[in-house]
Amino acid sequence: MENMLHFAVLGDPIDHSRSPAIHNAAMEHLSIDGHYEARRAGPEELGRAVGEMRAGSLQGINVTMPLKEEAARLADLLTPEAATGGSVNTMRSGVGAIEGHSTDVVAVRAAFSDSRFEASAPILILGSGGAAAAALVGAAGRVVYLSSRNLERAGSVAARAGVDAGLVRFGTGVAGALLVNATPLGMGGESLPAEVLRAASGLIDLAYGDGPTPAQSAAEASSLPVMDGIEFLVLQAAASFEWWTGRPAPIEVMLKAARKH
Repeated sequence: MENMLHFAVLGDPIDHSRSPAIHNAAMEHLSIDGHYEARRAGPEELGRAVGEMRAGSLQGINVTMPLKEEAARLADLLTPEAATGGSVNTMRSGVGAIEGHSTDVVAVRAAFSDSRFEASAPILILGSGGAAAAALVGAAGRVVYLSSRNLERAGSVAARAGVDAGLVRFGTGVAGALLVNATPLGMGGESLPAEVLRAASGLIDLAYGDGPTPAQSAAEASSLPVMDGIEFLVLQAAASFEWWTGRPAPIEVMLKAARKH
């Protein structure tokens, strides 16, 4: 057991996390001797986990909101994706250093290039938190709009990401846009504003629960292509897995485990 790999996801709340099921299924499938667990954690526990990585008893962690900015501060080195967005959701113990990465950005790029969505469509991102920042970084080079109830904060997020985004009043649609819900709306059964869905050409919904969110149901009823939050979570998990292990992630195995959870 000495060479067993140890990974964890840290956040609060964390009981709902599907990450342990996803990563443990991937390691079992590839016969990797490892274990992934969920830990309820605030900034103090995150600091302790980074200490465990420095000591070699923990090889890598994922962090959820609200720890992503603190994780960026604690890392010794940041990947370009993490540095641009100022947000870290994945850490690993490198050679003499703790590295921070944003696999949210990697997942966003994969989602945007998915064949279900129009490659030339403008992108409308809802939100102004860490997930929205990652989506902005992933959207660099595309026509992109950012919509939030706090437009001043949204402008700051876009400036930090170095992305020239048009700011749109929350609830206003953009014709033909690929809509990215980077807010928690939907996790508790909330609906997105009807106008943004009516104008959209597709939906990437980062929110997920035990069943489809109201936005997903509405988009599918209108025959819009949809990527749900669980599929996006698996894209993010796959990028973390590959960064930690150097092995190609078994996406279908991970997706099956995530949906079974």
